[in-house]
Amino acid sequence: MLSVLLGIIFGALIYYKLIKPSNYWEERGIPHVPSWPIVGNMGAFFRRKKHFFEITSDIYKKFPNERYVGYMQFTIPVLLIKDLDLIKQIGVKEFDHFHDHLSVKSIELDPLLSKTLFHLTGYKWKQMRTTLSPVFTSGKLRNMYHLIGECAENFAKHFEWKGQLEVEMRGVLTKFANDVIATTAFGIEVNSIENPKHEFYTMGQKFTQFSFLQVLKLFLSQMSTKLATMLKVRAVPDDVLEFFRSIVLNNIDRRSKEGIIRPDLIHLLMEARKGRLTHDTAHNDNESFSTVGESHIGQVLPKMELTDDYIVAQALFFFFAGFETISTASCFLAHELAVNIDVQKKLQDEIDNVNEKHNGEIPYEAIQSMKYLDQVVSESLRLWPPVFHTDRVCTREFKIEPKNPNEKAFLVEKGVNVIIPMRPLHLDPQYFSEPDRFDPERFNDENKAKILPGTYIPFGIGPRNCIGLLFSK
Repeated sequence: MLSVLLGIIFGALIYYKLIKPSNYWEERGIPHVPSWPIVGNMGAFFRRKKHFFEITSDIYKKFPNERYVGYMQFTIPVLLIKDLDLIKQIGVKEFDHFHDHLSVKSIELDPLLSKTLFHLTGYKWKQMRTTLSPVFTSGKLRNMYHLIGECAENFAKHFEWKGQLEVEMRGVLTKFANDVIATTAFGIEVNSIENPKHEFYTMGQKFTQFSFLQVLKLFLSQMSTKLATMLKVRAVPDDVLEFFRSIVLNNIDRRSKEGIIRPDLIHLLMEARKGRLTHDTAHNDNESFSTVGESHIGQVLPKMELTDDYIVAQALFFFFAGFETISTASCFLAHELAVNIDVQKKLQDEIDNVNEKHNGEIPYEAIQSMKYLDQVVSESLRLWPPVFHTDRVCTREFKIEPKNPNEKAFLVEKGVNVIIPMRPLHLDPQYFSEPDRFDPERFNDENKAKILPGTYIPFGIGPRNCIGLLFSK
């Protein structure tokens, strides 16, 4: 009898935890992709046949007439939003129903990484966004411009006398991104293109590169906190965390004792801790088309007390978010310039003209005023956004009202993950003609006014968009 009872209990657990979730969307009568138990709709990813983005893109294309589609990321129900009005409603108007990102169980359990802006939730996120918003204004970033310029000079000098040679662009641009983050965020000069074995660079590689097995573990651990603990899933190795932690804390200690002021992230975070940072009031007329202003949420709430752990966590987040995205975006841009010679020549002419006008010392304001450069970067971010979608978690039940007689109202339950498909929107022919063609003229003064709001969102949407978008551009 005991064996039978245990068998029934075990069978019930398997059914309710692993099999029943695959019927989530069918039970609710929502347009959806039929899914399998455990793997959901991620079978092709699990077999390493498709990238995660390809799965999202395929689902987006498979339902051309639906406003939203349900699918399963393993055992997690996900609602893919396609309708522009609904995207704006979820990302902006009804933000209080969708103010968090999907929690990563392995990071949720980490006492340091759980304190990053990306992973904070609810009121704590709002407080941290308020605290950090003045750090990432155009005025503060202008002061970092010469630090980035020094990295660019080191990069150019490395190739200056080498003549024509073949290089692996991903590698050299990763090193450039590493040096920019090192100097602007951590206050150290690396020049990893000359010294690729520098510890900061090697630790950065270890921080940002995940094996397929690690990624799979992260997804599987999402099923439960207990499973994450059992699998001993760590998003970042301990030695990497300790390395970056020591850099930040040693820098803070030295600057406090010696009165050192350097216009980088650590200095700004130290100023934020003292309550000395305020939002810039001046408006920059030359800001890029792809950038958006900071929402009121980042300006009105009481600020958070920045302990050492919170400062270290934000520096780590800045590295992780910036290192991979900057290097990836730069690599795709280099590719497009290589295969579109007419664009390359036109851009080079603009650069040469500005360089000559300023006698080789191009100021920050001149970069901001280069219209064709902005068009080229904006188009590259349309075709190749470093992040292919953004997510929100439903934190309070939300009713999607029908838009036509054939639809019915649908209640999005608390805890459901919502996906806003950034790159599929960018490649949708109903919004961009010949979407696979690289054409910077889409973003000239005349044409960019025709782009529908919500169809071009390389840095996300609403109050939880990318806080570092001005730095990225």
